[in-house]
Amino acid sequence: MEELDGEPAVTVIPGVNSKKNQMCFDWGPGEMLVCETSFSKKEKSEMVPSCPFIYIIRKDVDVYSQILRKLFNESHGIFLGLQRIDEELTGKSRKSQLVRVSKNYRSVIRACMEEMHQVAIAAKDPASGRQFSSQVSILSAMELIWNLCEILFIEVAPAGHLLLHLLDWVRLHVCEVDSLSADVLGSENPSNHGSFWNLVTILVLQGRLDEARQMLSKEADASPASAGICRIMGDLMRTMPILSPGNTQTLTELELKWQHWHEECERYLQDSTFATNPHLESLLKIMLGDEAALLEQKELLSNWYHFLVTRLLYSNPTVKPIDLHYYAQSSLDLFLGGESSPEPLDNILLAAFEFDIHQVIKECSIALSNWWFVAHLTDLLDHCKLLQSHNLYFGSNMREFLLLEYASGLFAHPSLWQLGVDYFDYCPKLGRVSLELHIERIPLNTEQKALKVLRICEQRQMTEQVRSICKILAMKAVRNNRLGSALSWSIRAKDAAFATLVSDRFLRDYCERGCFSDLDLIDNLGPAMMLSDRLTFLGKYREFHHMYGEKRFADAASLLLSLMTSRIAPRSFWMTLLTDALPLLEQKQVIFSAEQTYELMQCLEDLTSRRPVRGESDIQQLQDEDIETTKVEMLRLALARNLARAIIREGSLEGS
Repeated sequence: MEELDGEPAVTVIPGVNSKKNQMCFDWGPGEMLVCETSFSKKEKSEMVPSCPFIYIIRKDVDVYSQILRKLFNESHGIFLGLQRIDEELTGKSRKSQLVRVSKNYRSVIRACMEEMHQVAIAAKDPASGRQFSSQVSILSAMELIWNLCEILFIEVAPAGHLLLHLLDWVRLHVCEVDSLSADVLGSENPSNHGSFWNLVTILVLQGRLDEARQMLSKEADASPASAGICRIMGDLMRTMPILSPGNTQTLTELELKWQHWHEECERYLQDSTFATNPHLESLLKIMLGDEAALLEQKELLSNWYHFLVTRLLYSNPTVKPIDLHYYAQSSLDLFLGGESSPEPLDNILLAAFEFDIHQVIKECSIALSNWWFVAHLTDLLDHCKLLQSHNLYFGSNMREFLLLEYASGLFAHPSLWQLGVDYFDYCPKLGRVSLELHIERIPLNTEQKALKVLRICEQRQMTEQVRSICKILAMKAVRNNRLGSALSWSIRAKDAAFATLVSDRFLRDYCERGCFSDLDLIDNLGPAMMLSDRLTFLGKYREFHHMYGEKRFADAASLLLSLMTSRIAPRSFWMTLLTDALPLLEQKQVIFSAEQTYELMQCLEDLTSRRPVRGESDIQQLQDEDIETTKVEMLRLALARNLARAIIREGSLEGS
């Protein structure tokens, strides 16, 4: 059975007393809105809330940090590069590429950590300084864990080389020695400095024996009485066998040499060679791997994993990866000594030393404040083929689940959501569905942002989302009386109903103003005018105006008549079309044939016969009716005259 997690931590909202007042809340994609209700629990008469605040509780507050935004942006490029690593690569070439990717991730973490540290130092507000310092500690822990995972899971260093990597790991993350060294060496007489022996001890604890020998030479120069034993200690440090990266000796050879060296150190201890100098004797005990002597240096070791690596260096330098968990657990127990319980970081590192990848990811998910770390580390480990067997019970694997969570957090930010799109793209099972759900929630504040969202949807053939976004933008444009933009969006959405609505608005504006707005758009509708009958009519009616302007009267007349007889033109617009026919009817030459004139007369009769009967009308309505009546009379007269001219003309043509 799967291990159950503990209860989640309670989030206390300042100023809110849930025992006194009732609260209501609403979930968002990445946050929760909490506010006080307008009624009291006890007395109905108390209707005024005592807490005049609305609280927004964000799930991923780190996305709003300016410095961490650089972490998210830089790692996004590394993530995409990792997805493109050729699956056909195998062996050393693939491993070297994965190690390089891991180091790139760590360099980004370290760069952000250094920048955050500078900001913490420069902070004027003590509270802000503490907050930044806390973030530095978190980033440092993230890099520490990642580095260890890189050594154990990605590089998979063998025995011998494993200890070299662990030494580098400790030296990188326990870096106080560098400032201490600068302080001691910067003094007039380093060997008399109060921290001289602390520095030498730390150098030995970190396996930096060459540097320790140089420091001992300064002690020998300053104190001739100690020169002999300092030289002996220096020789022991120099001759200590250790497997270097370019060394070709076997582990067996190394173990034999180390055993001889260790026995030599034992003889010096038994002969009390360094009894006259407690500092050198303490160093010798450390180099013999004496646990009691190591534990005496707790303050200089500072943490149990430093103690672990030093202990291995001087007791089992050829430790095998499979034995690490034993040494790690015993080192943790010895170092803490029952005085305190392990911290979350201790549990994570211990799980790594036990090669329990899933426990590492689980502990990190609980301890860290955002999903960035676990999402990217898990993705990298998945590319190393280390998580293939671990599927979750709800239809996804661990990698995809964590990437989905991280991408969801990015979508809560007004600009980082663009990064989240690419993470969803590389989640094969649930990525597309999640992207569709999240992209619909993006507030389209500006047209530029809407175009970005639209381009993303179009690239991924997300037809429904494209239609939805275009309809939203079309409605906004209509509300702002930007009819050209509204028509453009409705065409892009392929929404016939909305295109019809906007076309009606164009025609209504034309009737009121006598001219069209956004002529360029209407003139270049092209095949888009076939989206709806009303849009077709709008395009063809504009075409009629073009023909009339170019004095192609016969073509214009035919088009105008076809718009009415085909019933494409809305009946409410017939009077406008018939009025447009008046100048053509009054031309010197006959434009409309007798048959066409009969059809126009039929349209006029249909229009006037179906006019609704009005009751009592106000003055404005009476005036409108008078105008309509005048138009009808003028049309009838013009049609009758044109019919007579057309009959005479057609008769004379037949006679000739």
